Amino acid sequence: MNATAKSSRRAFARAAFCLLVLGSAMSCAWAQAGAPRVLRLGIGTAADSTKGRAVQELDRRLSAYTNGSLRVELHADGKLGNDVSMTKAASDGQLEMTAPDSSTLAAMDKRFSAINYPFTFNNNEEVDTILDGPWGQQLLDGLSKHKLVGLAFWENGFRQMTNSRRPMSVLGDFQGVRMRVMQNPMLEDSFAKLGFTAVPLPFTKVYEAMKSHHVDGQENPLGTILSSRFYEVQPYLTLSRHVYSAHVVVVSQQVWQSLSPAHQDALRRATRDARDFGRKANRDSEVDALTALKAKGMTVTSISRADGERIRYRLRDVFDKYNQEIGFATMVDLYVRLGQLRSESTAGSKPKPIDVAQREPAPPKATK
Repeated sequence: MNATAKSSRRAFARAAFCLLVLGSAMSCAWAQAGAPRVLRLGIGTAADSTKGRAVQELDRRLSAYTNGSLRVELHADGKLGNDVSMTKAASDGQLEMTAPDSSTLAAMDKRFSAINYPFTFNNNEEVDTILDGPWGQQLLDGLSKHKLVGLAFWENGFRQMTNSRRPMSVLGDFQGVRMRVMQNPMLEDSFAKLGFTAVPLPFTKVYEAMKSHHVDGQENPLGTILSSRFYEVQPYLTLSRHVYSAHVVVVSQQVWQSLSPAHQDALRRATRDARDFGRKANRDSEVDALTALKAKGMTVTSISRADGERIRYRLRDVFDKYNQEIGFATMVDLYVRLGQLRSESTAGSKPKPIDVAQREPAPPKATK
């Protein structure tokens, strides 16, 4: 073979190699542009619940921030499992994202139980400041030990009680009512101390449990009570605001580490945008939800602030037990921050809220 032929063959080989590399690069670029990466996010509530709509808002924002290269796909109604199983799946790298109630995460990190202490938060402003600030961030950061990345606290809301036995407004009314509670030992102990028979169940089983009278009642925010049609099997609604409930948006640490820094930043930003969207939607809809539940025939009673103090007083032993498990430093930090907020509120000429987190009322009178 002469030199000219050899040179031609080498030139052809180089050209073929370049075309192969170029074609591969173009295929990758096309795949990235035409097929965005999709993160599944599983929840137990309905797609049209505030939580479901917040996930859809998260997807819209994330798509906008990443030019469509990263999306979130909603899987609602517990189709991927309940809060406990989906959280484990995310920790194991089998599910990209989920948003369990904070009480669920207490099994991993007991500090999350502090959010659910009855009658701790007086209003939405206190909730937002505490959870979005350094105290809440400490809890989110701690999830890295469990192969999860905590992105933000979304709102479930102040919880209210329903039941099928009788109207409830004072301590004596709770006696013997079989109440479904979240799967959290502190809440189980708290409800039992108040006279309820506490029955821990995953959210996906609550409706059927009430329909079959396995339990007499449950407690959830108004929007959830309405969207889950609990009024079909629960004639009595008690406006108690006894516990604030937050959803914690988490992503599998394995998935997080596979994202580019730009995609990580976009996901954090979109999650916080969706947090604000969900809070506003939830709070705007509370009055409408209550009106709708009344129209569905529910009998509505309420627990007064004074009775709320008496209930918290009854729970002193429970709090003492879990303060030790959660850690006194965490609880003191929470109460100091709440005290500062309330002092600032007073200095701003706003009516002073009753500090049920620190003030002990007189022992309650005997109830019938």
